[in-house]
Amino acid sequence: MFSVTPHDERKLVPNADTLPADCHPLVVDMASYWRSIHPRTGLPGRQHFDPVEIPGLLANIRLVDVHGSPPRFLARLVGTKLVDLHGFDYTGQWLDDAYENFDGSGTHLNLLNAVTTQKPNWRRGQPLLTEGKEYVQIERLNLPFAAEGDTVDMVLSYILVLPV
Repeated sequence: MFSVTPHDERKLVPNADTLPADCHPLVVDMASYWRSIHPRTGLPGRQHFDPVEIPGLLANIRLVDVHGSPPRFLARLVGTKLVDLHGFDYTGQWLDDAYENFDGSGTHLNLLNAVTTQKPNWRRGQPLLTEGKEYVQIERLNLPFAAEGDTVDMVLSYILVLPV
């Protein structure tokens, strides 16, 4: 169920059903919540996601709407910890407008992967879009959502800055 791209420092077996054993417990909690709202068929949609059920995880969430073909990504929500990490709030902005190096970046490719495979993906390493934070390590989990169950129209990214 989870996959990574060649940009990741830490590899996971493509389409594995589990996260690595040393994955941060909060990332595991986010993955478990996504699985718990999964309908019998298809993917969960935004209508299945209730932020009240995961208050301790919200500050690290980014929700992006998926538009068009090829997909373009619009930041619907950027959690406060991510605003701190990136140094600005890009809520309401297209990711390719917010970040000049977005197209073709590892972040872009990971989001595209979640859309096209309809499967979550995970990575651990340096943030790919943040300048001057080479000392920071993150774990990031992209979770696809589909309002109708089959076409991904949103991706929830859970991005956790790891303790040094």
